[in-house]
Amino acid sequence: MARARQAVGEARRIVVKVGSSSLTTASGGLDADRVDALVDVLAKSRGEGAREIVLVSSGAIAAGLAPLGLRRRPRDLARQQAAASVGQGLLVARYTASFARYAVRVGQVLLTSDDMSRRAHHRNASRTLDKLLAMGALPVVNENDTVATDEIRFGDNDRLAALVAHLVHADLLVLLSDVDGVYDGDPSRPGTSRIAEVKRPEDLAGVEIGSAGKAGVGTGGMVTKVEAARIAAAAGIPVVLTSAVHAADALSGADTGTYFHPTGKRSADRLLWLQHASTPQGSLTLDDGAVRAIVEGRKSLLPAGIAAVEGEFAAGDPVELRDTGGHAVARGLVSFDAKEIPQLIGRSTRELARELGPAYEREVVHRDDLVILHP
Repeated sequence: MARARQAVGEARRIVVKVGSSSLTTASGGLDADRVDALVDVLAKSRGEGAREIVLVSSGAIAAGLAPLGLRRRPRDLARQQAAASVGQGLLVARYTASFARYAVRVGQVLLTSDDMSRRAHHRNASRTLDKLLAMGALPVVNENDTVATDEIRFGDNDRLAALVAHLVHADLLVLLSDVDGVYDGDPSRPGTSRIAEVKRPEDLAGVEIGSAGKAGVGTGGMVTKVEAARIAAAAGIPVVLTSAVHAADALSGADTGTYFHPTGKRSADRLLWLQHASTPQGSLTLDDGAVRAIVEGRKSLLPAGIAAVEGEFAAGDPVELRDTGGHAVARGLVSFDAKEIPQLIGRSTRELARELGPAYEREVVHRDDLVILHP
């Protein structure tokens, strides 16, 4: 454990995510003292050892509540977008002024799930973040709540932070909230204790994990933070989950919060977003042989293995691959439009090439553009 925490202290590129409850007052407005306290920690850490920091910050909708006379986060999308429109400017202005005390430039980056699931958008986001860091700026990332619809929302900034950490090839992800770690029960009850480290997902089996806090300004809670930690850890990125007041200790490698050990290796960027950020535009039902070839043999999907097609999608869109029982076994980028696939179902590529031309002698989903969905 000591060696793992030492690695935290030595991390050079770090993604830090902070939740709404750590930045705002109970009434929903920005708390300048809380923002400044966080900036003090990040600026100091950034100045030590030439660290690069990307800040994924919630708080836009929460910051817009009080100015619009809203007592709680609205449930309807239109008012959420209105609150985000007002609050986003306030949030970035506050960060800009606070970081200016340390002569640190801030760059705003607003993302939707679509930006992570469309390959061209994904590459653009990666280049923008890399360039901001190379030019000495500190990127402040948030979901673009002003335009995001239900179909293209991340749903919470915890998952966004995990994907951004992978996108920028971070050495560490730090998730900050109002709870100082994962507990083996309700932290408000006596007798519960903090879980110092998680080496594998099974370590949390049977642990009661809470939802969003009582303030009603956020969307996540411990459930989304643990899920984000699992996503990052599975991609080879260590995670520290703790409270904002312990941010300095977390970044220095002190024994605070809950440390999630990496459980997997870094994979191609597009596979992580394909699994966790993409929104399937349709589905393909596969016969039993095709399911085995894909799940066990890691093969590409050929037309002969398709039994049915649903949805409207274009070539390059993400689709779900399902077994005959309707269970999603994989997700991939399809090579054909939905309207083309019915004529391909159950046929060999050689037969299709003879009848329709050489352009049809290819996979429907190539194995390099496919990710298995584990239960």
